[in-house]
Amino acid sequence: MAFKSAPPPEAVPDSPEKILLELPRRKIPGVLLHQGQMMQKYVAVAQGAPDVALQLPTGSGKTLVGLLIGEWLRRKNNERVVFLCPTRQLVNQVVEQAETQYGLSVHGFVGSKHSFDAAAKADYQAARRIAVTTYSGLFNTNPFFDSPNVIIADDAHTAENYIASMWSLRILRREATHAALHEALSNLFRPFLDATDFGRLTGQIDGGLVDLAWVEKLPTPAFAAIAAEFAAIIDQHVGPIEDLPFRWAVLRDNLQACHVYLTPQEILLRPLIPPTWTHAPFVQARQRIFMSATLGEGGDLERLTGRPNILRLPVPEGWDRQGIGRRFFIFPDMALTADETVHLRRTLMSRVPRSMVLVPNDRMAQEIATDAQTQLGLRVFDADAIENFKSNFVTSQGAVAILANRYDGIDFPGDECRLLFLDGLPKTTNAQERFFVERMGAYALLQGRIQTRVVQAVGRCTRSLQDFSAVVVTGSELTDYLNSPLRLSFLHPELQAELDFGARQSTNTPLRDLVENFDIFMRNDASWEAVNRQILAKRATAAQAVPSGVGQLQAVVTAEINYQKNLWQRHYEGAVENAGQVLAGLTDTSLQGYRALWNYLAGAAAAYGEAAGVAALGTRARIHFAVSRDSARSIRWLAGLARFRPEVAAASPENDALQAQIERLESHLLRLGTAHDAKYTRKEKSIQDGLNSKETKQFEIAHRDLGEMLGFQAGRHEADATPDPWWIAGKYCVVFEDHSGAVATSALGADKARQAAGHPKWMHANNALTGIANDCQILSILVTPVTRAETGAFPHLPGVALWPLDQFKAWAMTALSDVRNLRRTLGGDGDLVWRAEAAALFEQKGYDAGGLLRQLAAWKAVELLKR
Repeated sequence: MAFKSAPPPEAVPDSPEKILLELPRRKIPGVLLHQGQMMQKYVAVAQGAPDVALQLPTGSGKTLVGLLIGEWLRRKNNERVVFLCPTRQLVNQVVEQAETQYGLSVHGFVGSKHSFDAAAKADYQAARRIAVTTYSGLFNTNPFFDSPNVIIADDAHTAENYIASMWSLRILRREATHAALHEALSNLFRPFLDATDFGRLTGQIDGGLVDLAWVEKLPTPAFAAIAAEFAAIIDQHVGPIEDLPFRWAVLRDNLQACHVYLTPQEILLRPLIPPTWTHAPFVQARQRIFMSATLGEGGDLERLTGRPNILRLPVPEGWDRQGIGRRFFIFPDMALTADETVHLRRTLMSRVPRSMVLVPNDRMAQEIATDAQTQLGLRVFDADAIENFKSNFVTSQGAVAILANRYDGIDFPGDECRLLFLDGLPKTTNAQERFFVERMGAYALLQGRIQTRVVQAVGRCTRSLQDFSAVVVTGSELTDYLNSPLRLSFLHPELQAELDFGARQSTNTPLRDLVENFDIFMRNDASWEAVNRQILAKRATAAQAVPSGVGQLQAVVTAEINYQKNLWQRHYEGAVENAGQVLAGLTDTSLQGYRALWNYLAGAAAAYGEAAGVAALGTRARIHFAVSRDSARSIRWLAGLARFRPEVAAASPENDALQAQIERLESHLLRLGTAHDAKYTRKEKSIQDGLNSKETKQFEIAHRDLGEMLGFQAGRHEADATPDPWWIAGKYCVVFEDHSGAVATSALGADKARQAAGHPKWMHANNALTGIANDCQILSILVTPVTRAETGAFPHLPGVALWPLDQFKAWAMTALSDVRNLRRTLGGDGDLVWRAEAAALFEQKGYDAGGLLRQLAAWKAVELLKR
């Protein structure tokens, strides 16, 4: 047989960027200036650091820099190098780029390790080739890559879910194989939830966007009390469910270091910070290199990776004034109605061969996909269709890619796609983040992560200086975010200028003009070049600011990681001490919500310590819980945890109802938008017009919408003898019989009185529709202009309240004015100060459910109406 000859020794230049010049199959002449500078800086100061982060913004060529550094280390030190990507599609994309663009041979590994190519495995093990795989290829309980020397994590700023997934048990309500386990756990949690929240968890209540966005956390002391039952239930059910047994195996003996989050979609069990220090393939590597579009200011990279000391190499000087391609932003919500916005989407889609749509959930993705197919005849691609290769999409004519909750990773440069639709703010990507932001008000913690997701999302179709793409932004939250002067100041000057230009071109602009502007941009000729100078002029004067509190968040991150380590080891005194270190460092006013969270976490660790026999920690637990309760009053169960102290008042049903109202009010205002008035003013005017209308149906719809505007869970059902609208908050309900069309001089008849009296029974009988709790206190209200009633009406009127129509209208207009004033000061999601001010105003004006019901109960119809 013929023996194989050994290849000549591989050249090892003194810096990674020089390797490219020795690759004869490359299609590019060399590295760009900033790429070479980054690699030289790595060689000079970072090649020996255990953890290093390289900042290379979107479109600046992270992949090439990472591959060349990995290849240099492989050759220089004979090291096994693993290059991690978030998805399979990106693994294939990196392998293809390395081969066809850079002339560099690497091996891609996706799927089960048992299907890996034998020769490719041998090349990696012998350090003859770089291995490119997904994060899950490394972060699993039995990876093939069990002893890498160097780990290069691409798109590290997006890696939280990919890393944390190894220690995350997600039990999905709608997944058939999870159904029995989800039901069993829901019943275990039932004593800790009110009827409404239990209905949301189990899917019995799905009243709309508010219910869909619901998130709750099982209080840690409550979880500790049922941990043994929790484990027994999962042990019984988890066996045949896909990969859940492997994740359960690493969590089962560490429940004291984990938290349980509840949403209508899932039950999530996970630790606060991924315990990567327990995963030998990751922690025993000589070096971990994090390639990131952002350096994770505020300690974000450390929290994502569980590594406390990461050396940061910032983007080379001058990049702060350089952008990647050109984006033309269009904001339909600033000018168009909902129907006109849909018409705009169809019109623009029909003008280009391919477009891309990013939306926050599958429901919206399906709606747009159906519309694109039926109205335009477009071929629709979802994430699965382009997960491995995108060639089918980028070679199609008349196609649209519609992706749900995928704001990173899939790129379409050049002519592949020049039209991007972006709906909704990519604010949170898992239940833990949602709870932090929406319930604890810890927005400051995630603001850098959210900003990076937004920047990644708007840049899907602009990956080089020559690229250009139109970006159509819809959804009030994202429109507000991209037009908030404060948040705008945190963005790159180029993006600030593009957004400012797009907002000015969209404000009060009719549909035909938006389409005309789009056509001018897409031609990319001299007409566009003339207006493009406005963007360049704005860029020259813009400056990028740093959010308040970032330095403090960075300073405390080591203590946060140590807190998680101590909990994992059941060293509760140490965890309480670490939490105290975190709290001592969080003094900036913008961090109030994050302080509330850490007081809760300190209390949780102390409660575990008390249960483990450290009696002195019991008082510490309740003190921390009380401080957290005072900062985050919307978390109703915090009051119960703090009740050890006699001076602490127990939670009251009225306060619970009020906090629920304020949360819904906040959510409603954010959906209508705060950066511009278009949607809010339309809704406000429709309520005002409806309440002044002589048409009964319009009045009833406006009456229901008024309840929503005041934070109630408001509803209306069109059927014979049903309530007109109803308003629910907590354990209080006011249900209305609207008699607005009556002539003031007429008399109330017995049938109308009987209907009003029967509404409470109807509400309970139809609780699947109304979502009302069995112990809810209900008051029936008659809204009418009449002052007299027929004799036959009076037997039905005891228990019915009377709200004279003119007084109701005056009250409603004052309430709308107060809500508008509150809207002016709403800064964003989870603003604890705003919530407290709004709650105080509601109590003062009697808009709160308990106060309103108490006031109206005194207006007895049987006493106010004359015979």
